[in-house]
Amino acid sequence: MVRRYILLSVAIALSAPSLAAAQTMSFADSAGLIASSCGADITANCRGVNLDSNRLKECLSRNQDVVSAQCKATYFKAFEAIQKRIAARVTVANACQREIVKLCGGSTKETSKSIPCLMTASGVGARCQQSLGEAGYR
Repeated sequence: MVRRYILLSVAIALSAPSLAAAQTMSFADSAGLIASSCGADITANCRGVNLDSNRLKECLSRNQDVVSAQCKATYFKAFEAIQKRIAARVTVANACQREIVKLCGGSTKETSKSIPCLMTASGVGARCQQSLGEAGYR
């Protein structure tokens, strides 16, 4: 009986990270994570690098033999979170296509103009609601 509870607890613990992975991290949280974990490494090794995400990631990868362990442990995670958030924002147009056209009278080519309407309109479908949440609009 006790063994069953232990197995159940382990199964729940193992599934928890995958449930959390469905959520995307905000741009601010990702940038904050990079700044707190890699700020000194960026200053020391990436001086003069344009701080867009691709060039910064490239610089940290190129200098990974001298980058701190804390930075190594978190910067790929943060960059991946940024990419997931960007991808989630791109999918809003597909997930909310019906709502953008019917409820908001907009065009999927200009999805960003329809976001305020989608946030307040009634009748927005569950798929669209989920997409808006993953994209960070909610």
